Amino acid sequence: MLSAIQLSPEQTFDFLLNVAITRPVFIWGAPGIGKSALINRFADEVGMECVSLLGSQLAPEDLLGIPKIEGECSRFYPPMNIVRKEPFVLFLDELNASSHEIQKAFYSLILEKRVGEYRLPEGTIVIGAGNRAKDSAIVKPMPSALINRMVHIHLRADHRQWLHWAINEAGIHPWVVEYIQLRPDQLWNEPPKHEEPFSTPRSWHMLSDALWSFGENIQIEMLEALIYGLLSPAHAAGFKGFIKQIRQKHTVNAILKGDASWPEAPGDRDILYFMAQSFRSHLLKELPDNEKSIRSEQRQLAISAKDCLKSLARISVEIAQSVMSEDDEGKKLPTWFLLEVARDLPRLAARG
Repeated sequence: MLSAIQLSPEQTFDFLLNVAITRPVFIWGAPGIGKSALINRFADEVGMECVSLLGSQLAPEDLLGIPKIEGECSRFYPPMNIVRKEPFVLFLDELNASSHEIQKAFYSLILEKRVGEYRLPEGTIVIGAGNRAKDSAIVKPMPSALINRMVHIHLRADHRQWLHWAINEAGIHPWVVEYIQLRPDQLWNEPPKHEEPFSTPRSWHMLSDALWSFGENIQIEMLEALIYGLLSPAHAAGFKGFIKQIRQKHTVNAILKGDASWPEAPGDRDILYFMAQSFRSHLLKELPDNEKSIRSEQRQLAISAKDCLKSLARISVEIAQSVMSEDDEGKKLPTWFLLEVARDLPRLAARG
């Protein structure tokens, strides 16, 4: 299912507080962006137990129960995991990964909050979640009758909200926090079409847990095995360069101030590339789009940045050019700054 409207985690949480209490809601989203954690947080907020059913692992009898003979007839007894005296949040995880028989069984549960003769306690909240077909996940088409029984929203990752959670609530490892602050675009990426790890809020959380376990003296071989086993290959290479940068004390701010220089050793090219991309991200953040609104400190930054580009080009024209180029998301440095670079560094601009 596609949607032009995507909500951040906080927006989705607010949506649930206002809508899920009256109508069933289904949350669409890529793997690892926090759907389950969000629903558990919602259950805590409304003061209810959260009971999860994993659609991909259910058989019909797991939901409908089994028959028991009573006199001359039989009746179905519902499964113990959904029988409660008090209202609760029923979380139907991976609902669209379940078989069509299971999806049919959900009809009355979602619309009428009933399984056979058993009715869920008054006030019980039903929320479903699942991945999208484009996520290369195991999903099955959802019948129109089931789609029409729920309100559908689409969840997106938000680096600002994730960083607030990571710093103030989750105790995420400082290396991970600092890296995502420098490269917020790498918190999440679309799942690849082939089998390889990819970056998500979940995988960064897993990386944090492992880094706490290893400690700061983690060997480079172990670090490489860890990050390439959790992150997208390009993000893993960037994070590896970032750790080398921390250990060798190279910083973008120091280079801009003239207190440090770009690393020139051939073995430090991964560090150089990461620092160049961090340098680019810093310029994107600090330089205004309109030259008329530029402040004195931003003008000084532009002057220093041109000097840094010149020294970077002496080491690698290709990496210097990557700073000036448009990225995969269509973002580029302000036009006025690029024109100044083209005027003052014509050789570098010509190489582009």
